[in-house]
Amino acid sequence: MDPEKELQLILTRRQFFGRTSTGIGVAALASLLNSDLQAQATGGLPGLPHFAPKAKRVIYLFQSGAPSQMDLFDYKPKLQDYQGVELPDSIRKGQRLTGMTATQSKFPVAPSRFKFAQHGRSGAWMSELMPHTAKVVDEISFIKSMHTEAINHDPAITFFQTGFQLAGRPSIGSWLSYGLGSENQDLPAFVALVSQGTGNPADQPLYDRLWGSGFLPTRYQGVKFRSGADPVLYLSNPGGIDSATRRRFLDDLSELNQLKLQETGDPEISTRIAQYEMAYRMQTSVPKLTDLSKETEAVFDLYGPESRKPGTFAANCLLARRLAERGVRFIQLFHRGWDQHLNLPKQIAGQSKDTDQPSAALIADLKQRGLLDDTLVVWGGEFGRTVYCQGKLTAEDYGRDHHPRCFTMWLAGGGVKPGISHGETDDYCYNITKVPVHVHDLHATILHCLGIDHTRLTYKFQGRHFRLTDVHGEVVSKLIS
Repeated sequence: MDPEKELQLILTRRQFFGRTSTGIGVAALASLLNSDLQAQATGGLPGLPHFAPKAKRVIYLFQSGAPSQMDLFDYKPKLQDYQGVELPDSIRKGQRLTGMTATQSKFPVAPSRFKFAQHGRSGAWMSELMPHTAKVVDEISFIKSMHTEAINHDPAITFFQTGFQLAGRPSIGSWLSYGLGSENQDLPAFVALVSQGTGNPADQPLYDRLWGSGFLPTRYQGVKFRSGADPVLYLSNPGGIDSATRRRFLDDLSELNQLKLQETGDPEISTRIAQYEMAYRMQTSVPKLTDLSKETEAVFDLYGPESRKPGTFAANCLLARRLAERGVRFIQLFHRGWDQHLNLPKQIAGQSKDTDQPSAALIADLKQRGLLDDTLVVWGGEFGRTVYCQGKLTAEDYGRDHHPRCFTMWLAGGGVKPGISHGETDDYCYNITKVPVHVHDLHATILHCLGIDHTRLTYKFQGRHFRLTDVHGEVVSKLIS
């Protein structure tokens, strides 16, 4: 065969498979599969969900920096007897240390200086730092046996978002956007919100790749909403351009992009077409979403005084409820400030004040609106903190280093059993003694609540079928109602 004709044949095949795998072919296939109208309507994959879901959406309240579990949720009264005592080698078991404490000559135990009490019908122990969360404790399922592999922030946060410690894989929200799509065609399926806490203002930075799509098409990446008059960058019309002109411009641009798509079959061109159209629709939907003027005084009182200030965790929790009402699939709030190596008592008090009332308000607000049953709320950080003190230990002050071996997270709504605690740690809150839960297990459980078999939601990249849970993960069935 003539080399030039052979090259043209190869290009033609590539164009065909490119179009049928991610563009025109999927639309045609969806139109034939009349039994899967949900996937066709929302932009998700045909065949998903795999089974009847408990939840339709997720609100993930990610506490960046790693909250101290024994100062908030994991009550260890015996630690008061060990104040200043060296952590026994039989407990530490030679586990690795970070660079912040590896050179310490002593590892004195630092009991929490905060009071704990039991709350609700479940009798869950809660720190005095979380009085509002204590009021909704019977809606919460605690996981006290979480563990992870990473010991430093960036790989640990990346692991929680993508199921892998190295950057480059899709975030959990992108996986859900890809698999399930959105219930609202005028808003993204995946929205990210970031706030800075009062605990540690110099906390670890957060990067846009944490809500990125990795090797998935970029249409599935999260859209970051900012505080201020322009929540989404580049959404407003340029100066001198009205809506009608913008519409004509997009129509002409779409025609040019369609010609290029037919020529190359590049799925990213389909993404660009879809993103331009989404941006146009968001010009109307986003201002309505972020306009809180019709919220009642009772709602602002519920979420607390900071809920009136854009960009705060409280305001973002209120915005998360509004996004959930509008069918956004995955809403993730990142709240910085939990990395408290020194001055922990002072810093964690401020950080808890930032988050306690809004988190509890979100659960109560979702419940009273009939949304909690099908909205899964997740609260937690990337690892826990050490029971031993980092730096100088005094009667009033202490710090804590990173601790991946055990920490606490909680879930509410969306098909999880309310009012339970799953897993246990030893008296030093240093090792898990009962039913450990890994990051991959948490991801598998979240997907299960959404009707997804985590082993079957895959994407082929570089010759391999990847998934959020890699080759691991077990659904924690005891958490499922």
